[in-house]
Amino acid sequence: MKKRALISVFYKDGILELASFLNEAGWEIISTGGTSRFLQDNKIPVIDVSSVTGFPECLDGRVKTLHPAIHAGLLARRDVQTHMDTLGEQNLNTIDLVCVNLYPFFEKVQETLSIEETIEFIDIGGPGMLRSASKNYKDVIVLTDPADYQKTIESIKAGDVSLDFKKSLAAKVFRLTSAYDAAIARFLSGEEYPEYLPLSLKKGQSLRYGENGHQSASLYLNTDRPGVMGCMEQLHGKEMGFNNIRDLDIAWKSVCAFGLKADGTEPAGEADVRRFIPAGAGESKICCVAVKHNTPCGIALGNSLTEAYDKVFTCDPVSIFGGIIACNSKVDAKTAEKLGELFLEIVAAPDFDEDALNILKNKKNLRIIKINKAPQDVHELIAVDGGLLMQQSDRVLLEKWEVVTKVSPQESDIADMIFGMRAVTFVKSNAIMIVNGCAATGIGGGQVNRIWPAVQSMQRSADVLKGEKARVLASDAFFPFADIVEEAAKAGIKAIIQPGGSKNDQLSIEACDKHGIAMVFTGTRHFKH
Repeated sequence: MKKRALISVFYKDGILELASFLNEAGWEIISTGGTSRFLQDNKIPVIDVSSVTGFPECLDGRVKTLHPAIHAGLLARRDVQTHMDTLGEQNLNTIDLVCVNLYPFFEKVQETLSIEETIEFIDIGGPGMLRSASKNYKDVIVLTDPADYQKTIESIKAGDVSLDFKKSLAAKVFRLTSAYDAAIARFLSGEEYPEYLPLSLKKGQSLRYGENGHQSASLYLNTDRPGVMGCMEQLHGKEMGFNNIRDLDIAWKSVCAFGLKADGTEPAGEADVRRFIPAGAGESKICCVAVKHNTPCGIALGNSLTEAYDKVFTCDPVSIFGGIIACNSKVDAKTAEKLGELFLEIVAAPDFDEDALNILKNKKNLRIIKINKAPQDVHELIAVDGGLLMQQSDRVLLEKWEVVTKVSPQESDIADMIFGMRAVTFVKSNAIMIVNGCAATGIGGGQVNRIWPAVQSMQRSADVLKGEKARVLASDAFFPFADIVEEAAKAGIKAIIQPGGSKNDQLSIEACDKHGIAMVFTGTRHFKH
């Protein structure tokens, strides 16, 4: 009995070489639709699948290979005599190689198609054949990746298609079909937290190492939802590493919380801000952020990018060394000159002036990243041993604007308060930020209590301002005691913004009243562990 191959591919890359080899080696080739026409146009003999099934393609091509003559030929075990006898009784042949790639659902689900149009790119017959062949991998070679065609050709030529190789091909199939099905499930599902969580990810790149040199790592990207990491463009510099990617992620989310100038994305929670205090809304200034070890070490707004960057650098000129800079507007030559004065790992922005790009490229290893997309994910996933935690992304800035003290914040302080609350959400808890002129002048976070980062941020701000006193303090969570207010009073703070919600809130309110400090409760906590 001649060997038989079934070839049905959406993408034709490499298929002519594979089919030509099989034909010359004496294999019969079964094919369908466009693949059949493509092979015949290239003078390769093809048996139409309808000739094998005895049933015509129908329902606009929805039914072609869903037939026992196909799946029996794939699933029959050659070492089980009853299986082979059944094939003989039914006048069926084995199929010894399947080459299938799937309708482009990953790509089409990202386009602006209707539900009905998108559904037509859900492949049914292809995954069915791949799964049948993979289950019987001992007897059937199954190909879905053009990268495997050449090795398969060489193995068949040598008469040595090893079991390990066939098993690896089968494993690749099940990884693909599971991701394919997951993408479909996410497309069809309306549940926020389904019983089974479908994830569809494809390896984007291998990384040199993980957080530390002895840890291996890779980057995986969504197949069906284009996130920032999947659409960024590296213009210059070394390959990105694990820590670079994590830091870039938080840097980009931080800077885009103040709007992305390239696409007009408004600041985070802007609708809530307008609802409560219209006078403090509409922060249209340019934002710059510096991130080190996955937390901001400087963040500021400015009328120009250079002004914003100068404020960021002033906040912490020590920690910024070896950090990441993200900007929400185009980088100009003047700012690039300043960035070139110190060692940075990454500069990310929606665009770069040609002169700015040339200046930054003088730094051989500096990674220059162009990103034109604001973060879109509505959920975050965090790995734990044996599972994943899933939560909504923190997109709510405040639920209320409640002045709880005898004095109200001055109008000039409101913009700083809103800025501080937006910015402090990206600092590791317990997070305290001192703000002056829509710029962080002191940042404290990542401590096991709230008073330490409060004191540190105030001390840092005093060093930065050199005698001038910052007026605003922002906290990601409530004050458990009045001690932070007492320290704030010593530092000259005149307005505090915090979520509220402690059983000891009244103690903090009374301390503010004693010192003439205005305090606003927002009702929204912003822990970041």
